Amino acid sequence: MRNLFTVLLFSALATGALAQDEVDYLSFATEDEANSTEIFSKASPAVAYVTNKALRRNLFSLNVQEIPRGSGTGFIWDASGLVVTNFHVIAGAQRLTVTLQDREEYDAQVIGIAPEKDLAVLRMIEPPDDLVTLPLGDSSELTVGRKVLAIGNPFGLDTTLTTGVVSALGREIKSPSNRKIRGVIQTDAAINPGNSGGPLLNSLGQLVGVNTAIFSPSGGSAGIGFAIPVNTVKDVVPQLISFGRIQRPIMGLELASDRWIRRYRIEGLPVVRVFPGLPADEAGLRGAYRNSRGDITLGDIITQINDTLIRRHDDYLSVLEASDVGEVVTVTTRRGDEEMRFEVTLTESQ
Repeated sequence: MRNLFTVLLFSALATGALAQDEVDYLSFATEDEANSTEIFSKASPAVAYVTNKALRRNLFSLNVQEIPRGSGTGFIWDASGLVVTNFHVIAGAQRLTVTLQDREEYDAQVIGIAPEKDLAVLRMIEPPDDLVTLPLGDSSELTVGRKVLAIGNPFGLDTTLTTGVVSALGREIKSPSNRKIRGVIQTDAAINPGNSGGPLLNSLGQLVGVNTAIFSPSGGSAGIGFAIPVNTVKDVVPQLISFGRIQRPIMGLELASDRWIRRYRIEGLPVVRVFPGLPADEAGLRGAYRNSRGDITLGDIITQINDTLIRRHDDYLSVLEASDVGEVVTVTTRRGDEEMRFEVTLTESQ
């Protein structure tokens, strides 16, 4: 009986081995493999290698030399040669180049920056005619556990694909201007130095985020990466193309710095000056002034706008960015020991 069982077992293993040998690996792929391969094939031509170069004078020969200052990733925004990347990738650049998948290199210039969102838009000076763009997704449709793919140039290794899932949503990270970027996507797709500015894609190959930062004590991927959601990108990039910066409505105020507020432990945002003829002035807000003894006295200290508590510049600017020109906001202030409220109609930036 034991010999019969052994014969049957070997027969089954041999049959399985023959069946496995008959499978052609080149034509076989799991459903997930096929999806990743297809997305990479379609999306990688739209991904660019962005090099930030600076001019330095040689201490011995005094000749001016061009040296790499940093590098990152970007992606083609439209067929006219516009490229989106992170602000920190191109900060301080004296010359920028964009290298496409075919290794052709093109000079580029900055046409818009948003340090508060860590985004920048470049224009290729003489772009080719056959540029590929990425379809835009909707980051509000993401849920934890959904598959995402990152394409970039980690450590200078061009056109690298990593895959993972959405690990969390609604994160906050600090931008190069120390403003908070809200609603950030967290992913475990491997993101390393050089991936910055590259696309994060969903399983349909749609852009759902721009890879921007990693959390890592060692500087390498630790399974926690962050991406700016595409809905933020869709709002910011058109403004950078048209105006070179984010357009937000204004009240017409000069405010005390966060450093000064921390130093004197003030709860709220003191108004330093109110510009004549602008909405805050028309509503009746008051800036700092000198009293009869020549001492500087605080005027209004903004503590709340609508339902949002105001404790620093980031709170104030975030409210304005979420508002429209012509919108009326309720500004609550503290003036001495008195709480006051003003209805301020926002106007466009001057």
